[in-house]
Parts: sequence; C-alpha cells; structure tokens
Amino acid sequence: MTAAFTRLTRKATTVLDRRAINRATLARQLLLRRHDMGVLEATEQLVGLQAQLPFPPYIGLQARLEDFDRDELAKLILDRQIVRSSLMRYTMHLVTTPDLLWLRPLLQPVLDRAQKGFFGRETQGMDLGEIAAHGRKLLNGKALTQVQLREAMSERFPGRDPLSLAYSVQYLVPLVHVPPWGKGGSVPSTLAEPFLDGKFAAQADPRRLVRRYLAAFGPATVKDLQAFSGLTFMAKVFKEMSDELEVLITDTGQELYDLPGAPRPDGDTPAPIRFLPEYDNLMVSHFDRSRVMDDDIRKRVCVGAGIAATLLVDGFVRGIWKLKEQKKTATLTLTLFQPLSKKDFKAVEKEADGVLRFAAPDATTRELVVE
Repeated sequence: MTAAFTRLTRKATTVLDRRAINRATLARQLLLRRHDMGVLEATEQLVGLQAQLPFPPYIGLQARLEDFDRDELAKLILDRQIVRSSLMRYTMHLVTTPDLLWLRPLLQPVLDRAQKGFFGRETQGMDLGEIAAHGRKLLNGKALTQVQLREAMSERFPGRDPLSLAYSVQYLVPLVHVPPWGKGGSVPSTLAEPFLDGKFAAQADPRRLVRRYLAAFGPATVKDLQAFSGLTFMAKVFKEMSDELEVLITDTGQELYDLPGAPRPDGDTPAPIRFLPEYDNLMVSHFDRSRVMDDDIRKRVCVGAGIAATLLVDGFVRGIWKLKEQKKTATLTLTLFQPLSKKDFKAVEKEADGVLRFAAPDATTRELVVE
C-alpha cells in the first residue's frame, strides 16, 4: 500500500462537495468578505493579479478589500514594490517584487515554451541566446516600447519578422513594464533586475509555488496547479511533499491536495454578491472550474483567449458584465444567466452602484442595465 493511498484512506471521512470547495476557494481569494488589509499583503496572498489590461486589477482589489484606494496600488507600482511582468501562463501579472524574483526563474520553462510555440517558426535557425543577449544589450539602462524594440531588433536581424523578435525577447529575458501606464498604448519595458535593484533566485523552488498556490486557490489537484502556472510534470513535486500536504476527497471521488489548517468554511457559509473583472484569478486558475461555474456558463465566460468580467451570486458565476463610459455617463450592462430573487437583485443593485462609483468617480450619471 502506497503512502499516498494510506493518507487518502485516513482522510476519507473528510469529503468535500462542490459548495465546500467553492467556499474554501472564496475564503482564500478574499471573496467571502471584504478584508481590512493593505494592497501589498493582498497581492501577495493572491499570488498576483492577472493584468493583461491595466484596470482589471483595480476592480479585483475593490471586490476584495475594505475602502480600497486606487492611489495605494498606483503608489506601490511607482515605488517598484509591485511590478507588471510576464509570468503564470506566460501572461501579464501584477506581483510583489519579492514574488517576481523567485517566480520568474521557476516559470522560465513556461515562457521558453511560449516563445517556441508562438514564434518558433519565425525564429527557426536563429540562436535564441543571441536574440536574448541583444535584447538585454538594447534594454540595459533604458526602457523601450514594443514598437521601439521591434525596430532595434530588426536592425540587428534584418529580414526577420520584427514582431517575433520583440516578443521573443519578452519571453526569453526577464522584463518589467515601466510605470505609469494608461488604458492603452505601448508600455515601455526594461530589464527587471537593475530596475528593481534585486537579484533573481539562483535556484527554482517548485515546492514554494505549491504552498503559495494552495494557500490562494486550494484545495486543488495537480492539474489545477499546472493550469494556473503553465508548468508541467508537477505530480512528482506533490509526491515529494506528501508529508506536508493533506489529501482530501470530493463527493465524486476526486483527490485534492491542501495545506493542513488552511481555511475550509462550511458550504453553507454566506457568500456576498461580487462583480469581478475581466481575467480575474478566480476564473482562470483551475483546470476544473466547476467550483465557480458549470460547463455551459464557462463557455459564455471563457471565449477564445478572453475571460469576461463576471457576477458572483452565492459564490458562483451567474452573469457577465461590461462597463462603458461616454462623456459623463457610466453604464454597467449586466447579462444574467438566470433570474435572481428579489433579495439577490437588490444586493446586485447595491454592489453595482459601488462598482460604478469606484470605476467612474467623475461620472454625473451612473446606470445599471440588466439584460
């Protein structure tokens, strides 16, 4: 009998249904209530905030923190305590500077794979080390926009696709975006270590990622962690950590891992109405997303590479929404997937008003439109 099977047998009385898994995840994602904590602490707890677009992290923190002040996040970014860089799943995230310094070396294989998958054909026959070295030279002591980097790389490698060269540098070389950045336009990047006056971890530590992931997203499976990070072959790491992880079982017989003593509220614990932004961590950080939405809803939330902004009712996705500002009018258009009770709808109206006031503080007219 294996050690893993022995542990599972011993924990078989701890059976988690879908609601219990949902509540555990919401608790760790700071979504069972708004928390009185600083932005830096919250960003660390969440293992960063997905940030392909500049504004969603602000909405994500507004949903999780009491009296969230957007200026606090802006100051932390300007002070280089929180940075924007390509990390998990080779996508842009806001993370604390200490987290970037250990996460990036660990996730470099994910970024290498992305470079090969997206731009391998265009860079075939080229020395990737030479591409990276020239990118480092160009960005040493300066920041360049994507357009400027393309032009500079083309001068060194004429006849090659400029876009592929510039993105290859982004994947192969640890870069950070230089603040401030607005709602659009090309954001300048620079070398991470000199900009942050820090050093990357000399050795990648996958165990650290397992602990941090479970603290933020658990209980979860190996596939869940791999979906979150983009890393592969993590089953071995979980096996090596068997003495420090708890093995649970779902009511469908699935095995989950967790940290001993991690929050696991009862499935009947109330969950407040929340509007979450596009690409929110809660929607993209598990292989099995049934803990927050069923497959039919997932198809409406996750369309292509996009992840819609979502409405949580009783902890589960019950709609998607968009915010539009035109002159002095801000409109939140909510598409419900199913009717709500009068009580829930009143709570949705109240929460929507808070989102509108936060996202469009200068608007003189704020509207909620329900489809």
